[in-house]
Amino acid sequence: MITWREGTVRELLPGWSGVSVLAVDTEAGPVRALAYLDVVGAPQPGDRVLLNVTALERGLGTGGYAVVVALADHPERWPVTSPQAPGHLVKARYTPLQTMVLGVDDPEGEHHALLADADSIERMPVVAADLHSALPAIIAGARQNRPGMRVAYVMTDGGALPAAFSRTLEGLREAGWLAASITCGQAYGGDLEAVTVHSALLAAHHVVHADLVVVAQGPGNLGTGTRWGFSGVSAGEALNAAAVLGGRPIGSLRVSEADPRERHRGLSHHSVTAYGRVLAHHAVLPVPTGTTGRKLTDSTLVQVGEQVRDLVATAPHLTPVEVDVTGLLETLHTGPVQLSTMGRGLEEDAASFLAAAAAGRHAAALCP
Repeated sequence: MITWREGTVRELLPGWSGVSVLAVDTEAGPVRALAYLDVVGAPQPGDRVLLNVTALERGLGTGGYAVVVALADHPERWPVTSPQAPGHLVKARYTPLQTMVLGVDDPEGEHHALLADADSIERMPVVAADLHSALPAIIAGARQNRPGMRVAYVMTDGGALPAAFSRTLEGLREAGWLAASITCGQAYGGDLEAVTVHSALLAAHHVVHADLVVVAQGPGNLGTGTRWGFSGVSAGEALNAAAVLGGRPIGSLRVSEADPRERHRGLSHHSVTAYGRVLAHHAVLPVPTGTTGRKLTDSTLVQVGEQVRDLVATAPHLTPVEVDVTGLLETLHTGPVQLSTMGRGLEEDAASFLAAAAAGRHAAALCP
């Protein structure tokens, strides 16, 4: 079910690469709206726009934005693509806004021959995470001792489908922290496009020549409060792909010291299910240890260690590895993008980001 609104653009607000942010007046009142420039074109003040307000009106998942579906009266502003443009991968398939992209292993692309028979990522470390918010913390941990390493990000389709929605990606790219982003499944808009996590990992190794890959869904995630009904199960599936392709699977733990929901306090039940049940191959779980001088954070890390021991007792394919987080809190304070998870920053939920940074620190130590 979709809730539609028609409105008029009052003004352009500060946006970011690939995204225009609009103040739109509708009959139901003013809203902020996102327009993806390569999908609907570039609205201007005074333009009539058709909006999807489904999630906005329910208070869900789009960061307080409506989404522009069409710029009805100005076809001259629609994005123009030649029918002869290369590529035949259709993403967001069979939706009204399906888009066509050139896949990294597309027969029309320059890398097809390289990837046609590729079957191994040759022990490249692959860190999987439940939430997009873990990405900058993982990279910060990896870069603390190896600032020049090449990191690729594989964005799955459990959250946002357009990579342009993530301001984190823009900031990491501008800071030189990311060698490339690769969107797979129904997600699109990365530096490279892939059909599956498997082909994305192969592209990260053979095309990007990454030292390390981080796999996580785009911003936003879906959960129902049940054991199996959450989009983060893809973290376990990503590590299965890494193992099948000869990589080194590493599970970044979802941790919280401040989440009001008991199932996410300490070690989240998402990590327990994704790594303990969905993951079917051997993987390493970096466990943050040490002291930070923050009472709640330190007690949470102790709790996580105990919870991981309980998890591993029932999941012999998992190997816990203690990672000292000394100095990582200071490193996280100096990153190029704002850290935020479920609306909480570094000061509110330090344990969350320290667990992710510990995974990055361990992964970097495995790189030659």
